[in-house]
Amino acid sequence: MHRYILHNDQIHEASTPVLSPGQVGLLAGWGVFSTLHVASGVLFAWERHWARMAKDAALMHVPLPDAEYVRRGLLKLVEANKAYDATLRVVIVRNGGSIWEGPPTGRASDLIALTADLKDWGAGVKLTYIKQARHSSCVFAGTKILSWSMNLRWVEEAHEKGFDEVILLNERGEVSECTSANIFIAQGVKVWTPPLSSGCLPGVTRDILLHNIHPAGYVIGEKVLLPTEIYDADDVFITSTTRALLPVLEIDGRKVGGKGSTQKVLQAAFESYVESYIAEHQAAIVK
Repeated sequence: MHRYILHNDQIHEASTPVLSPGQVGLLAGWGVFSTLHVASGVLFAWERHWARMAKDAALMHVPLPDAEYVRRGLLKLVEANKAYDATLRVVIVRNGGSIWEGPPTGRASDLIALTADLKDWGAGVKLTYIKQARHSSCVFAGTKILSWSMNLRWVEEAHEKGFDEVILLNERGEVSECTSANIFIAQGVKVWTPPLSSGCLPGVTRDILLHNIHPAGYVIGEKVLLPTEIYDADDVFITSTTRALLPVLEIDGRKVGGKGSTQKVLQAAFESYVESYIAEHQAAIVK
């Protein structure tokens, strides 16, 4: 984590005690968050990230500040940390709603943001499975909320066993997602990712691939996936804001993918989209 954090509209040293045990959202994981890629000083896909946060916040009854207020605060944090190419975490924490809430602060929620260096994820990842990890019929399925400890524990356990991440299966044994990434497979020129009805989170990179990346001859869509289909796929990769499109090398010690060029084609198309987005938004800043 970098030196400075954003707390509401103020920049503080990360060690500054600005949070309180009486903030219900901190004690109960009652809040929403998103992780953004800061590219050349631009908050990549900011509109998509905020739209998802707003949707999840409405479902969880987390009061949101004004979107422009948040965006300007995040840019101020980027400048303070000189984090022009970095990862940024933005969090909205609900402050009330329990017998454990502290004295009123006058704010229904708090804005917290921090930045960190980009991570090198290597050439690919090794995965394993977790059964019954997503309940697709739950009303909160697919929401990105602060109650994240189960995901962290699954990843920790995977690391202890020599894996990088896990594939989470839902109650029907279908592939849903990873703890912090969506998953795609390629069967020839057809590319599939589990539908939201699988219980997966609607990732921003996933959304861009489904709606904005159109390499000639390729079809990208949603389809219910079973573990057996992953083993037979020509290419397997995971997507997230911090990973872009990262190949899957093995699942439970069994090599997968690597039989086609689809991941590389889509990666190049995605990088082109990112470059165009950055150029457009840098031009807007200059104007």
